[in-house]
Amino acid sequence: MAATMKGSVAVDDVNVTFEDQQKINKFARNTNRMTELKNEIEGKKKSLQNLQDAADDLMMLDDDSLLVPFQIGDVFISHSQEETQEMLEAAKETLEQEVKCLEERVLSIQQLLGDLKVQLYAKFGNNINLEADES
Repeated sequence: MAATMKGSVAVDDVNVTFEDQQKINKFARNTNRMTELKNEIEGKKKSLQNLQDAADDLMMLDDDSLLVPFQIGDVFISHSQEETQEMLEAAKETLEQEVKCLEERVLSIQQLLGDLKVQLYAKFGNNINLEADES
C-alpha cells in the first residue's frame, strides 16, 4: 500500500473489491431513491395544502344549498357542501397516510446510508466522498 502526502492529507492507494463496489453502488442507488421520495413527499404536501385551502374556502360559503364541483379523476362532479367536505377530509387523510409512509421509507434509507457511510469511510477514509452536493 503506497501512501503519498498531498498537503497535510495522506492519500492511500486502496484496492476496491467487488464487495466495495457493490456497497458504493447500493449507496448511490439509495441516495437517488431517497431524493425521489423526498420530491414525492414535497408534491404530496403541496397537494395536502391545496386540499386544506379548499376545505377552508368551503367553510366560508354561506349558501348551504349550493352544489360544489369536486374533481374525481378528470371529471368534476357536483355535490352538496357537506358531501364535498367529507370527500376533502377523506382525501386529506389518504394523503397524510401516504406522506407518513414515504417519510418512514426515507428514514429507513437514511439508516441504511448511515451504515454504508461508516463501512465505506472506514475502508477508504478521505479517498471517498459520500456527502450530498447541496447545489
